Amino acid sequence: MYYPDELVEEVRDKNDIVDVVGSYVHLTKKGNTYFGLCPFHNEKTPSFSVTPGKQMYYCFGCGAGGNVYSFIMNYENATFPEAVKILADRVNVALPEIEMSEEMKKQAGEKARLLEVNKEAAKYFYYLLRSERGKRGYEYLKNRGLSDDTLKNWGMGYSDIFSDDLVKYLRSKNYRDEDIIKAGLASHDEKRGLHDKFWNRVMFPIWDINHRVIGFGGRVMGDGEPKYLNSPETIIFDKSRNLFGLNFARSSKKGRIILCEGYMDVISMHQAGFNETVASLGTAFTSGQASILKRFTDNVILSYDSDGAGVKAALRAIGILREVGISARVLNLKPYKDPDEFIKNLGPEALEERIKNARNSFYFEIDNLAKQFDLSDPEDKTRFHTEIARMLCRFSDDVERNNYLEAVSVEYGILAEALRKLTGKIVQETGLATRQRIVLKSGTADKSDPNEGINKTQRLLITWISEEPDIYRLVKEYISYKDFTDEVYREVAMLLFKDLDEGKLKPADIISKFISEDDQRKVAAIFNTRLLDLNGNIIEGSAAERAHTLKDIVLKVKENSYDYYSSRLGSDVEALNQVIEGKKLLEKLRRTNFSL
Repeated sequence: MYYPDELVEEVRDKNDIVDVVGSYVHLTKKGNTYFGLCPFHNEKTPSFSVTPGKQMYYCFGCGAGGNVYSFIMNYENATFPEAVKILADRVNVALPEIEMSEEMKKQAGEKARLLEVNKEAAKYFYYLLRSERGKRGYEYLKNRGLSDDTLKNWGMGYSDIFSDDLVKYLRSKNYRDEDIIKAGLASHDEKRGLHDKFWNRVMFPIWDINHRVIGFGGRVMGDGEPKYLNSPETIIFDKSRNLFGLNFARSSKKGRIILCEGYMDVISMHQAGFNETVASLGTAFTSGQASILKRFTDNVILSYDSDGAGVKAALRAIGILREVGISARVLNLKPYKDPDEFIKNLGPEALEERIKNARNSFYFEIDNLAKQFDLSDPEDKTRFHTEIARMLCRFSDDVERNNYLEAVSVEYGILAEALRKLTGKIVQETGLATRQRIVLKSGTADKSDPNEGINKTQRLLITWISEEPDIYRLVKEYISYKDFTDEVYREVAMLLFKDLDEGKLKPADIISKFISEDDQRKVAAIFNTRLLDLNGNIIEGSAAERAHTLKDIVLKVKENSYDYYSSRLGSDVEALNQVIEGKKLLEKLRRTNFSL
């Protein structure tokens, strides 16, 4: 869904951020800022701030920040179009009807028909489970420990023993054969004609995040094969982009997601009070599913079966989650095979205790790596240590790598210094760029930039200009947005300088230009970080002293810009002009003294 910029701005302007956030979080005014307990992480002391003048929020504890749209998207787990609608409805702004091409209309019509067919099929399966014909399925589910309320909440159903039962029912409701096939509910061949995909199975409706039935999973009654059968992919059902149970788990406020293997595990977990549980859909966990989870949490607990296949699946999921920035933990269910079995034997309290003690995914990987070596053999032991060192090289942050190194050396009886030398050797050989973790005064850490010193200076200059717009008048002769070599900072500088040239400054508008949550956090930090000099001290003192500090910062930004473009001569057309102009301005800047 696309909304014009003018409409997006109108909705944002009419929704005062203090009023919006205040309807979710208790806020107390202190000076020109409001404070409350952060809704995005657990805290006892308020570090969550809302600034009416900037129309922004920022948490000095966890780094969450943005404008009114960001808040709704994060709190309600909503997409941007959903956030626009929520806020537009709040202030009675009418959103335009979608103008669609003929092809778009055709596709939308087909999706609507398939959703309707699936909904009708789900209703029929639901009815059958509670009829005499569904007695076998009902008894199976009750014997698995599911309550009637649980069966109702999850829309559980049953497909009859006849292979054309659903087809006959849907035809009686005037649904077209073409749509029944496209929905993945039936197939056609010369021998049997049109026949059901599912029969003699308990049925699990698969819901999308908006509680619409997009497919089904079916568990066979008896010894038939396959044991579990899932709907094929359709235009409304992409297995790699959906997770079973997410329509319920998205509303959980526990700050974590538990990832299981199967439908029964998820339903049993929810029934036991773990409403944050989801599962992949009959396929291996995918990067698309990991990206979806990233929208909701950075805290994922893997609860796969404790057998060999489950361990293998967990190791694969760990790597996929790591790629999207999630460090998972692994739940130990032994001596039981899966969560359902664990809960039945030991209860929810014992499971919660296991969750609290879930194994760090890095340790879990090493535990399983160790099984591949004979640690009584010196050569095998050496190879094992070398592999650990390679794994430690994943951590680009020196502090994080060292912390893991020391912990691993204790747990596996390896001399820390020897492991450190081995890791350093591999770092050298592979050319791994180490990054220093810079902790801001806001309390958040920026781990993403290998050139943090340079970026810190660029960030500082933008922060100062946004806090004191008159500064822009002094520095605009020497600095342009092109001097900011970090991509996000360059974009912020371009938008900020444009606003100041036009005589306005709206930080909330600038945040809206960034799509990714990480970028929004980065931008929010710029506008909410305390104004510190390059040594981390508050910028204060006489006007002359502050002017001297400003010149140092501008000079460093300009010098870095000159070096940056100089290194790109011959490969960047723009670089030559920037170098020539940059040299002139650097010479002039060194001779200039600012006056504040």
